Amino acid sequence: MAINRSAIKRVRTSKERQIRNASVKSLVKTAVKKYETSLEDGDFTRSSELLKEAGKALDKAVQKGVIHKNQAGRRKSRLTRKLTLMVKEAESKEGLA
Repeated sequence: MAINRSAIKRVRTSKERQIRNASVKSLVKTAVKKYETSLEDGDFTRSSELLKEAGKALDKAVQKGVIHKNQAGRRKSRLTRKLTLMVKEAESKEGLA
């Protein structure tokens, strides 16, 4: 347990930040999960809308200092790549049929 006053305050503020960070991370995870489930369903118009929402959630997490900007960029890039691959795959199946 912390002994001096500054250490006690540090423990308190770190707990507050931990709670705040957890809620922001939860919002990001929810947005990404919604996007990925819509991709699995094959609804590409809805997926592109949810991709924008997931990107916004990641950008907000960067603004609040929860994740690093490079991590957000990497995750947005991967999400976008998933969508483009699924769209190309669906187009190639339509072309063969």
